[in-house]
Amino acid sequence: MKTNSARFHPKTGQVIVVGASAGGLKALTALVQQLPEDFPAPVLIVMHISPDATGDVLLNALNKYGKLKCAHAVHGEAVKAGNVYLAPSDHHLLLEKEGLLHVTKGAQENRSRPGIDPLFRSAAVAFGNRVTGIILTGYLDDGTAGMIAIRRCGGTCIVQDPNEADYPDMPKNALNQLQMDYCVSIAEMGGILVKLVAGKPGKQKMIPKDIQRELIIAGRVLSDLASVNALGEQVPFNCPGCGGVLWKIAKGSQLRYRCHTGHAYTAAALLAEQTKKIEETMWTALRMFEERKNLLTTLSKDQSGAQARSAAERAKLSQVHIDRIRAFLLADDKATQSDLPK
Repeated sequence: MKTNSARFHPKTGQVIVVGASAGGLKALTALVQQLPEDFPAPVLIVMHISPDATGDVLLNALNKYGKLKCAHAVHGEAVKAGNVYLAPSDHHLLLEKEGLLHVTKGAQENRSRPGIDPLFRSAAVAFGNRVTGIILTGYLDDGTAGMIAIRRCGGTCIVQDPNEADYPDMPKNALNQLQMDYCVSIAEMGGILVKLVAGKPGKQKMIPKDIQRELIIAGRVLSDLASVNALGEQVPFNCPGCGGVLWKIAKGSQLRYRCHTGHAYTAAALLAEQTKKIEETMWTALRMFEERKNLLTTLSKDQSGAQARSAAERAKLSQVHIDRIRAFLLADDKATQSDLPK
C-alpha cells in the first residue's frame, strides 16, 4: 500500500498544481511516475473530462504506474505530502490557505468544469511563492490565466515543450502570454520538481486583490455582481453559458471575460463557445423550417384553389431557407489561427 508519513505544513509547505486536457492521460502518467515515494509536497491535478465520466481511468493509471497514492479530491480534506489529488468530474477543485480541499460545482470556466484556472488561482492565493504550476498538453488556453496568477503571486511556472505535446495549444498559449521558468519535456519535469520542493522559497509577495476577487467568484455558486464589477468593464455581448452580461478583464496581453454568475472565458474560449451556440441554433432553425415545409406541403395537397397554391408557394420558400441553412452548416468554416486573438 502506498503511504507517505511526511507531514505537510500549510504555512511552510510547497504544493504542485497541474493542468492537462486532450492527451493528458499519457502526459500525467509520465509525469507522476517520476516522483519518488517520499516526495515532500502534495500534487493537485485537473484534467478536462466529460461531466458523466468517473475519472477512474486516469486514477487507476496513476496508482498503477506512480509511486504516490492517488485519489479523487474530497471536500474539506487536508492535503498531505506525497499524495496526488484529482479533481472529480463536473466539479472545480480549489485549495484553501489551511491546506484544505474545496470541491465545488461552481460555474464553468473556459467551457470546463473542472477548470484549470480556478485551481491555479486558488493555489496562488493560498500559497503564493510556494506554488509550482505545470501546464501540459491540451486544446485552446485553459490554464494560462491561472498560470499568470501564479506568476503574479511569486510562484514557479513550468510548461511542457509544445514540440512534444500531443496537443500543443495549451502550452503554446501559455508561452505566448508569460515568461516561463521552465519549458521542458515531461521527462525533465520530475527532476526539476524534486529540486524545487527541496529548496526554500524567497520572500512572499502581496496577493493582488483582483486575483482574490476571482477566487471568491469561483468558490461561489451564487452570483457576485459587486466582485465582477470591480474586475473590468461591461461589453456589448452576453455570456453563452447563462445569457447574462459579460465584463472584459484585461491583464497584460490576455483578454478574458466574466459574467456575474461565475462563467469565465478567455477570448479564444468565448469565440469557440459562441460558434457552438450558433451551430446549435442553426440546427434548431433547420428542423423548424423542415417541419414548416412538411406542414405546408400537406396543406397544399389537402386544400384546393388559392389556398393550395399559397401553401405550395410558401413550402417552396421554406425550401430556399432550408438550403441556405444546410449550406451554412455543411461549409468547412472551422476556426483558424487568424480567427483567434493575437
